[in-house]
Amino acid sequence: MDAASRRRDFLALTKPGIIGGNAISVLGGFFLAARGEIDPWLLLATLVGLSLVIASGCAYNNVIDRDIDAMMTRTRGRPLVQGRLSVATTLRFATLLGVAGFGLLAAFTNPLTVGLAAFGFAIYVGAYSLWLKRRSEYGTLVGSLSGAMPPVVGYCAVTGRFDVGALTLLVIFCLWQMPHSYAIAIFRLQDYRAARIPVLPVVRGIRTAKHYILGYVLAFVLASLTLSLAGYAGPGYFAVALGMGAYWLYLAMQGYWTSNAERWARRVFGFSILTITALSLMMSVEASLLPGVPLLAALG
Repeated sequence: MDAASRRRDFLALTKPGIIGGNAISVLGGFFLAARGEIDPWLLLATLVGLSLVIASGCAYNNVIDRDIDAMMTRTRGRPLVQGRLSVATTLRFATLLGVAGFGLLAAFTNPLTVGLAAFGFAIYVGAYSLWLKRRSEYGTLVGSLSGAMPPVVGYCAVTGRFDVGALTLLVIFCLWQMPHSYAIAIFRLQDYRAARIPVLPVVRGIRTAKHYILGYVLAFVLASLTLSLAGYAGPGYFAVALGMGAYWLYLAMQGYWTSNAERWARRVFGFSILTITALSLMMSVEASLLPGVPLLAALG
């Protein structure tokens, strides 16, 4: 194997798409808390440090999931499945990434931020990947805690405390994870069945999953609006959250009359990414420009 191919394989272990999406949410949480008073070194350390931690978790996940990855069309080409990288090499690589990431966070942020990053890492690698993913339909729910941690880490890197704003971000991003993940499970249903992964659509069927998707999208929309109502974001964020949320809710409702569940699930999944990206960007932009004034107070 040439050096370029080997570098590509190491990069694939870190799942760059996941890192990129999480980086945007880290920025959203960071700028939301900073209110325009940006410490560039703190921002860089938080972003790079958490990205390395996430990359480490993804590399460990490649080791843990190598058997079920071989059963799924989407993942059977991964480096460990194909034997292009060994388990020992991947474990060393994952450990190096984790040490570097936690080291950066410890050196430049605060103990709460490091603890939150460690919590998210433990949930993803331990509770989810090692245990619940293969054993329970509730693995998705528990795993959502890990997926919701990046914006909370970004927020707490600035504030140094876990307050109502941090809790609101945690709830918003946990709720977002659920319909996003269930939609993936619907259009990848045969893969999940082949690997015997007990996600909700496999265990209870697609119709039940549609009920859950609609319920979680509705809860997400309501939770996302509270950032403006409580004064953490302004009317611009509120308008985007309301508009994007309403259309995502409309897409979720379409599931009840669609004749092609797979195509519908792909649309729900695709729009979920657009929604959370737009909200994260609005958190970043608006919190940097506007003081925190509760929307209800402003309207009053």
